[in-house]
Amino acid sequence: MEQQTQLQRGLKKRHMTMIAIAGVIGAGLFMGSGSVINLAGPGAILSYIFAGIIVILVMRMLGEMAAVNPTSGSFAHYAHEAIGPWAGFMIGWLYWFFWVVAIALEATAAAAIIQYWYDGIPLWLLSLLLTVALTLTNVLSVKAFGEFEYWFSLIKVASIIAFLALGAFIIFGIAPNFDAVGTSNLIGEGGFLPNGFGSVLMGVVIVIFSFMGTEIVAIAAGESDEPLAAVTKATNSITWRILIFYVGSITVVVTLLPWHSSDILTSPYVAVLDYIGIPAAAQI
Repeated sequence: MEQQTQLQRGLKKRHMTMIAIAGVIGAGLFMGSGSVINLAGPGAILSYIFAGIIVILVMRMLGEMAAVNPTSGSFAHYAHEAIGPWAGFMIGWLYWFFWVVAIALEATAAAAIIQYWYDGIPLWLLSLLLTVALTLTNVLSVKAFGEFEYWFSLIKVASIIAFLALGAFIIFGIAPNFDAVGTSNLIGEGGFLPNGFGSVLMGVVIVIFSFMGTEIVAIAAGESDEPLAAVTKATNSITWRILIFYVGSITVVVTLLPWHSSDILTSPYVAVLDYIGIPAAAQI
């Protein structure tokens, strides 16, 4: 019986590290950040910083527990042991409910992006195909899941780094044919907090949703061949990846473009690439 319930430990340290670095980067950042900027203005930077501090503190504690007791039950299992069966039951099912909603949202967002090129295919069919494909990838083997996550996460990391580099060149006037932007969009369009500090706190609620997925590394620890080393490295990377990928990219957006621009609400990253003059920015 023990042999039948033994988890595959097929996730390598590089899989765990890349899942931790980029597994949280998705539609919540690429598309959902526009609503936070529209709500809080340049103060959206503070929303991401405050939410990031919460996530860092939670993940430090969760990382310690996962390093001591790596199990796929993760925080639901820890709550069951420390508080009682009712706590583990509630947390486990609430987490399941979140991902049922999140997977549907992510599949719909991804289908909408694909529909940009293939507009003749119904949105529901694309969503279904994506969900089935990703499900098969997950159930095939944990190693296949790890490789899939590794390479697609690598693409996301490279994209964000390229975006940040382009933005920095223009902000500081390094790029040719562009004057230094300065702080005009940060403080010249109604101030840094055009809608007050309350909007920053309201933005935190939206941002926390974008950060969901960070905890996956603690769940995956149960299927890692080196759980202690993998969880330690992945958890320690949380601070800089939040600063670079989230706070950094949002800072680039609100520095280059007016926060109330309708293009930002639609897709902040496309709006910035259009501003830079990248050909076929929306498609990229």
